Amino acid sequence: MSVITTIEELEALYGAPGEASTAKEADRITPHYRALIEASPFVALATAGPEGLDCSPRGDAAGFVRIHDDRTLMMPDRRGNNRVDSLRNIVRDPRVGLLFLIPGSGTTLRVNGRARLDTDPALLASFAMDGKPPRSVVVVAVETVYFQCARAIIRAGLWDPARHVEPNSLPTPGQILAALSGDRVGGADYDREWPERARGSMW
Repeated sequence: MSVITTIEELEALYGAPGEASTAKEADRITPHYRALIEASPFVALATAGPEGLDCSPRGDAAGFVRIHDDRTLMMPDRRGNNRVDSLRNIVRDPRVGLLFLIPGSGTTLRVNGRARLDTDPALLASFAMDGKPPRSVVVVAVETVYFQCARAIIRAGLWDPARHVEPNSLPTPGQILAALSGDRVGGADYDREWPERARGSMW
């Protein structure tokens, strides 16, 4: 095994980045980058904390990440499992990374910055869905923004229906929970009841 241990070794292997890979980086949300954010219904939120790293999926209607101004993003924290791993990290270490996906597009968008959690009642109310506000809003002070080329999406065939995996071929959440908990939770009842439970707790 040959392990790279220095930046010099890494740069010798990969060389200098091309101009396009550096010219695309901005310190604010440009009009073009605004269009990508507003079209995206899904973002992966990466955070860091004392226990380590976390990457959490976030999704809602396209444009659910609100552009407050060209240096500030706002994202509602919708209902989930209450582990709040990402939020725990943000409280202790504000550094975050976001990766926006747009169905059908190979272009993704990366945003790095620093986040805080805001619980101002008026702000929460402005993000309400079906009359239900989020319990907090993740406010991101943008530091860098840049698009990522389509190679990864193309290689993955992410939007190609012919490459989609049949859900029934995969372990179900209920099966996974049952196996890991010694059948204390999960199982067939969990899988059967989950769709209705999700419909009643989406917001």
